[in-house]
Amino acid sequence: MLSKQTIDIIKSTVPVLEVHGTTITKRFYQLLFTAHPELLHMFNHANQTKGRQQTALANAVYAAALHIDKLEMILPAVKQIAHKHRSLGVKAEHYPIVGQMLLTAIKEVLGDAATEEILGAWAEAYGIIANVFIETEAEMYKQAEQQNGGWADYRAFRVARKVQESEVITSFYLVPEDGGALPAFEPGQYVSVKVHIPGETYTHIRQYSLSGGPGKSYYRISVKREDEFPNRPGGKVSRYLHEQINQADVLWLSAPAGHFTLDRMDTRPVVLISGGVGLTPLVSMLSTLTESHSDRPVTFIHAAQNASVHALRTEVEELASRASQVSLYWCYDKPTEDDRAAQAFHKEGYIDLPWLQDVVPTKDASFYFCGPEPFMRMVFGLLKEWGVAPEDIHYEFFGPSGSLEAAPETTAQPQETAAAQG
Repeated sequence: MLSKQTIDIIKSTVPVLEVHGTTITKRFYQLLFTAHPELLHMFNHANQTKGRQQTALANAVYAAALHIDKLEMILPAVKQIAHKHRSLGVKAEHYPIVGQMLLTAIKEVLGDAATEEILGAWAEAYGIIANVFIETEAEMYKQAEQQNGGWADYRAFRVARKVQESEVITSFYLVPEDGGALPAFEPGQYVSVKVHIPGETYTHIRQYSLSGGPGKSYYRISVKREDEFPNRPGGKVSRYLHEQINQADVLWLSAPAGHFTLDRMDTRPVVLISGGVGLTPLVSMLSTLTESHSDRPVTFIHAAQNASVHALRTEVEELASRASQVSLYWCYDKPTEDDRAAQAFHKEGYIDLPWLQDVVPTKDASFYFCGPEPFMRMVFGLLKEWGVAPEDIHYEFFGPSGSLEAAPETTAQPQETAAAQG
């Protein structure tokens, strides 16, 4: 337990962190990778370049300082980050390194304002917070390894099938190279994929949602190819998977992880809303709901530019055909003339509240949504405006965690890049 003096000192730094937090975390990562370049094998370089990882860490540090006297307030965030750490292979021995570099960054950025008293308080607080992560992650590692078919760290998987789902999304059906059993997973979870790209100094790790239902002899991931555009580099890993990985090739996977999962005990209606490649975890949820013969009313809404980039449509329609309580709706913001002639969509343009209220029978339901961040901000804003209970709103970010509390972006593009698909 922290002393009252330490708590008071930490809380006194909250306004400073609000102003200088991102500057501190930028310097932290510079120090970390200079002293320990081997850790670049573990981090998403694209998120570093875009500043997303720095911002996410700054938010986490700020939240820890703000709630230092009530650390239980940040436990949901701890568990979310711990899932990511476990899937990446973060271990207990990494935490002292992080602590040392973080304190050094605080001292360098704040200068004389970072007194010995403040640094001492932060060192003490970091030790407490680090122990929470270490203990949480140790339990997650244990669970991942000891379950039937489970494993630690990374396991070799062979590509059994490679299927193009749309112009930009391809599915990879993966089976264990060792022929062993596959552990169960919760619909909505993801795996980390570690690749060694020829010519690259460091390995690259990306998280991809499992796009099929649990209980099968394979895992499936459905990956969006991130092409290069002006002012936006292409995705190294997604393009490598699309262009270089073929049937019979081997990929290295972590055991499934993630907190964004379907609550199977809830019996109320469920609403699944996706944008672009964000449909992957929701297809897994829909598969589970239909294959388990659940009688919960399900509304599945997917937003895409048009049919050419609408992945897994046939599969979703087949799943829905087996369950009369499932309703499907497609929103295209840039439909083609062929789409219009075929009446291939239910709404042109973006999802809005009047339309959402028209197709969703009740707001007394569990809402799950996933997609690019601007799309998610829009959906989050609509649900708040409708008055959906906060505990019924569930979402997953691709890439570093963030907040959807900002004002909704009503012009969000469903097909914008999802960071985890880089």
